[in-house]
Amino acid sequence: MKRIAGIGLGLLTTLAACVNTGGVTAPPVTSPSMPASEASAALRSYYSSVQADLLTRGLLRTDGGGPDTPFTPDMLARNFERIAFYDEYSNTGGLERSSGQAGQLRRWSGPVKVNVEFGPSVPESQRATDRATVAAYLPRLANATGHPIRQTTNKPNFHVLVMGADDRNTVQSRLDSLLPNASPKTRALFANPPRNIYCFVVALASDSNPNAYTSAVALVRAEHPDLLRKSCFHEEIAQGLGLANDSPEARPSIFNDDEEFALLTTHDEKLLSMLYDDRLGIGMSVDEARPIVYILAREQTAQNF
Repeated sequence: MKRIAGIGLGLLTTLAACVNTGGVTAPPVTSPSMPASEASAALRSYYSSVQADLLTRGLLRTDGGGPDTPFTPDMLARNFERIAFYDEYSNTGGLERSSGQAGQLRRWSGPVKVNVEFGPSVPESQRATDRATVAAYLPRLANATGHPIRQTTNKPNFHVLVMGADDRNTVQSRLDSLLPNASPKTRALFANPPRNIYCFVVALASDSNPNAYTSAVALVRAEHPDLLRKSCFHEEIAQGLGLANDSPEARPSIFNDDEEFALLTTHDEKLLSMLYDDRLGIGMSVDEARPIVYILAREQTAQNF
């Protein structure tokens, strides 16, 4: 299973001054009136099989970690550095790997206003479930970060698009409004992601502060079964707050491609708390932040031991 966070981030951040999503509201859509296409039905079957296989292997855990997943302050600090200061993909707008160089600390400076939008293929019953999932999740993120994060349709700036193979026209229309300056590679990724890309998020900043996020757009495939779907909401919204990378060393964590955990863990809540601590400043380099990061990591782990 593969998810992407911050794909095309650098390019889109550079062009974000031309993007104004503050007043954009999702267009009205109706419930599907036609059966799913063959392509969409095949994806639905495939992702159901993937979820079943992962669960059979003891993956997609929902317990948040426990005695079998201990971590020390040093481990937490190292995980934070890797996840907050590095990118998995380059800023070209495609799937090219990043240079591996550390960037600056990035996070939101203003309130995060999340809206979940749906393609016509998503039935009303599923929409209600998805909205409830996000509504239950956002207070947890707000509590962990100490930052204002809420769900609203009033001038949202974090758009979660739940759309599938039969919603490509809707995706393209929303991109015209939300990401008008997106590169062709980024537009193609939204409209027709490879099957192994389950969900991803793009975060944008203004030209006045390229490390302060002002908007984000995430895509969650409409064909996902329940737990994969919820897992995508958990990871992409959290990563869109500023934890843009994954690390094979992070455990227990959703910021790890091993798929051991499906939902945000206690370890991940600590990462978010550290990210939004006032002692770390937007734009800090990893070297500037490191002494503070280790202090924060000791404080976070002391709360549990």
